[in-house]
Amino acid sequence: MRPKHLGWAAALGAVAADQASKWLILNVVMAPPREIEITPFFNLVLAWNKGVSFSLFRSDWLYAPYVLSGVALAVAAGLAWWLRRQDRVLPALAIGLVIGGAVGNVIDRLVFGAVFDFLDVHAAGYHWPAFNLADTAIFCGVAGLVIDGLFSDRERAR
Repeated sequence: MRPKHLGWAAALGAVAADQASKWLILNVVMAPPREIEITPFFNLVLAWNKGVSFSLFRSDWLYAPYVLSGVALAVAAGLAWWLRRQDRVLPALAIGLVIGGAVGNVIDRLVFGAVFDFLDVHAAGYHWPAFNLADTAIFCGVAGLVIDGLFSDRERAR
C-alpha cells in the first residue's frame, strides 16, 4: 500500500474511533451523566468544549462552531494537499492522524455546537483539560511529524 493511502486509512480510522467512542460514552456510559473514576489518576467525565485546544477561543457566539470548523477544515485541506505528495510512511500516517482528529472534532462542532471531551487525567489535585480520541490522534500525529522532522534527514543521509 502506498504511504498516502496509509495516511487516508489512518484519517478514516481516527474519525471512526473518535466518533464511536464519543457515541458510546455519551449514550451508554454517561447515562446518567456523572464522573466515573477509573484509576486514582484517570476519570471519565462529560465536558463540552466550545473552543479549541484547552478551551482557547472559547465563545458562546452563535457562529463560533462554524468559524472554528471552517478553520479546522482549511487546515485539514492543507494537510490533505501535503499528504497526497507523501512517499514515506511515518509522515503520511502522522498527517492522516491530524486530518482524522480535526474532522472528528468538526463533526462534534457541527452536530452539538461544541466538542465532546470525556478523558480526564489528573494528579495531586491538578486536572489536565479533558480531551477525546480526536485530540489524541492530533497529538500523536503532530508528535510523529516532529519525530520525522528531527530524524528523517539523518536516515536519508545514511
